[in-house]
Amino acid sequence: MNAPEKNRLLPDIQSSADVRGIEIGAVGIQGLRYPIKVRSGGRVAATVAQWAMTVTVPATVKGTHMSRFVELLQAQSDALDAAGFRALLRDMLGRLNAQAGTIEMRFPWFVEKTAPVSGVRSLLDHDVQWRASVSAQGQQSLWLKVVVPVTSLCPCSREISVYGAHNQRSHVAIEVEVLDPIEVEDLIAIAERSSSCEVYGLLKRADEKYVTERAYENPKFVEDMVRDVAAALNQERRVGAYTVEVENFESIHNHSAFARIARPAGAAVGVQVRHGAGS
Repeated sequence: MNAPEKNRLLPDIQSSADVRGIEIGAVGIQGLRYPIKVRSGGRVAATVAQWAMTVTVPATVKGTHMSRFVELLQAQSDALDAAGFRALLRDMLGRLNAQAGTIEMRFPWFVEKTAPVSGVRSLLDHDVQWRASVSAQGQQSLWLKVVVPVTSLCPCSREISVYGAHNQRSHVAIEVEVLDPIEVEDLIAIAERSSSCEVYGLLKRADEKYVTERAYENPKFVEDMVRDVAAALNQERRVGAYTVEVENFESIHNHSAFARIARPAGAAVGVQVRHGAGS
């Protein structure tokens, strides 16, 4: 392409008028993988996030400028924490000349863990999601979600068996409305304390003995775990509304046990439980 052609003013179709009179609530891109640096737990780590970025488009305007979403990420060089993620949202709205919009990023977050007896170290991955929004009325919200793998051991199985008890790996998903800065590691710690035992990436024989016996001494139904997480979040002033979901991947069934507790903003805690274990 020669220089005159490159610099020639081209028509901006997206900014042209639309005559149908219908506002678009969310338009943008999703499924974009892009590298980013994240700050949490006193450290900065590079990761690859999957992004969804949308804005509202007024009824009088044909569309938005899709390339500007990617330009926004390309220009982002600082590590993101809660404040930085809010700033990224404001930058997006400015670039797209939009009044309302949402940014969501999902990424793996690795935490170094130390085995309880041998002291060997290993990394454990967690699925994390940040979501920031501004509504047409100017209301801002920031949400953080983390999925934590843990171990659960059935209290009923332990009580009725002459020896042993069935246990399984579980996922504790915690999604919170962030009122004041809270670290990913804070939510991971709440989930792990509410389980029968933590999960580790690397264990030696002495460690395996410890975690097996620890789970046996600390049995938890799926209902116990979801309530323990909710009780901890109820004491957290940094958290507004929240949803907690626990899924036990049952070792004696071909289905999972599941429980959910959700607290809307300013409302009392509500509990919903589906349980498939024996009764």
